[in-house]
Amino acid sequence: MTRVKRCAQAIEIERDARADGWFGADMAQLRDKPVLFVDIDGVISLWGFDSNARPAGVFHNIDGVMHFLSSAAGIHLLGLIDRFELVWCSGWEEKANEHLPHALALPSGLPFLSFARNPGRAHGHWKLAAIEAYAGPHRPLAWIDDAHDEACHAWAAGRGAPTLLVATTPAVGLSAAHVEELHAWADATARER
Repeated sequence: MTRVKRCAQAIEIERDARADGWFGADMAQLRDKPVLFVDIDGVISLWGFDSNARPAGVFHNIDGVMHFLSSAAGIHLLGLIDRFELVWCSGWEEKANEHLPHALALPSGLPFLSFARNPGRAHGHWKLAAIEAYAGPHRPLAWIDDAHDEACHAWAAGRGAPTLLVATTPAVGLSAAHVEELHAWADATARER
């Protein structure tokens, strides 16, 4: 069974009690925005780069595992938050909210997906069932990941709503060019609605 954690379910603090006011946004207004599903490994947590020419970032110990977090990723995501509902779409699940807001200066309590531990063969990619459950069939969505496969592209092409797959290179991660692509897509999608 696929579990989906939304904003109000992912935290225990009442949204009116949030000091930063991020959850003060009307949930209906959030649903009018396209969803941006954000993977972490290969998008924010970089790997595979030349150690003599590593990108800007800092190593962080996340539950005993060293992750090299891109310095630019938080800035890029903040540049997207007014146009998209950001949702963590990673095997990190709730750990994303435990570690990334502080490390990247992001709002805390972003929604995250939880994944079936044995997804079987119903979908070609282990994240698709949770993405479908969260976004539904009619909401526009973009998904940034370093591991889209043929099944992801076939699924995106067959969706009844605008769908954008943004591929990253794990050594570079989320870039300014990706942000520009996402903004242009969001503008085009808004005009179509």
